[in-house]
Amino acid sequence: MIKDYKEYSLLSHNTFGIDVQAARYIDFSTEDELSALLQSGTAGESPLVIGGGSNLLFVGDYHGTVLHSSISDISIISENDEDVFLRVGSGVNWDLLVEYTVNNGWYGLENLSLIPGEVGASAVQNVGAYGVEAGDLITEIEALAIKDGAKTVFLNGDCNYGYRTSIFKREEKGKYVITYVTFNLKKSAGFRLGYGNLKERVESLGGATLANVRKAVCEIRSEKLPDPLVTGSAGSFFMNPVVPDEKAAELAEKYPAMPQYKVADGVKLSAGWLIEQCGWKDTPHERVGVYKHQALVVINRGGATGADVLAFATAVCRSVEERFGVELKMEVNVIE
Repeated sequence: MIKDYKEYSLLSHNTFGIDVQAARYIDFSTEDELSALLQSGTAGESPLVIGGGSNLLFVGDYHGTVLHSSISDISIISENDEDVFLRVGSGVNWDLLVEYTVNNGWYGLENLSLIPGEVGASAVQNVGAYGVEAGDLITEIEALAIKDGAKTVFLNGDCNYGYRTSIFKREEKGKYVITYVTFNLKKSAGFRLGYGNLKERVESLGGATLANVRKAVCEIRSEKLPDPLVTGSAGSFFMNPVVPDEKAAELAEKYPAMPQYKVADGVKLSAGWLIEQCGWKDTPHERVGVYKHQALVVINRGGATGADVLAFATAVCRSVEERFGVELKMEVNVIE
C-alpha cells in the first residue's frame, strides 16, 4: 500500500538524527506500486530515493519528493548443492537479512553483520567490512527507471563495483529505483577472517562457525561504533584513502607507525589514524565531534544541524590534507 505524506519529518529516517522535513514523502511496498508512481509522474522528475538513512546527511529541509521502498519479501530463486540464489526486496533491513542467511546456514554475508541500512542502499553503496563487500555476493539488481518506470536488470558486471561505490553513485545516480537484489550465497564454509582481530575474536568464541563469525563481528562493531539510537552518526563518515605506492613510501618513512594496507590500485591508509593524529579526538566540540573509540566516525553530540556536521567534516579533511598531503573523501551522501 502506498503511503503519501506532505511536509513529512525525516528525523526517524536518518541515523544522524537531523530534524529536517521533506516536502513530500512516498513509501511504496510493491514493484507495481512504484511502477504506477513513476509512470504517472506522481513522484516528480528527480525524487530522492532513500533506504534507512544510515548514509545520508541532510544539510537542510528537502524541498522535493522522497521515495522509500518497503518491498520486504525474500525468496530462493534457484539453488544447487553448492549455491543458493536469494532474491531480496530493497526495503529489507540489512542486518536482518544477514541474520536470516546465518540462521539458514548460508555463507557469504556474515562479515557484514550489524551494518545499518537497507538492502537497496547496500547495492548502491557497496557496503563492506572485514574484507567482504556486498558487490562480492550480488549477481543482479532489478530497478525501475525514474523517468518512465521501465524495468532494467543490471548484472554484477554492469554495476562497476569499487570501494564504497557503483554506477548508482556515479553515472546512473538519480536515474533508477532499486526494487530487488539477488545474492549468491554458499552452502559450505569459506570464511574470511584475516581482517584486524576478527580471527582472534572468533577463536575466543569457540572457532569458526557462521554464528560465531556473526557474533564476533557484532561485538567488534559495537565496541568501535556508537549505537545510532543513542548517538547520532552515519557510521564511517570518511573513506579510507588510497594513495600511490610512492606517496605511501614517503609517508611510511616520515611516520613509521602509520597503518598501511597494499591494495590493487595503490596503498590504503587508515582515515581514522590520520584524523586522530590531527588531534580531533582531543578537541572538544559542543554539538559535533569524532567518536571516542573510532575517529573515522563523526557524531552528533546533540542538537547539531546538517550544516554543523558538514562544516566540521570539512575542517577535518582540510587538516589531514595540510598535515599529510592526503585527501579524505566523505563516504556519506550530503543532501543540500
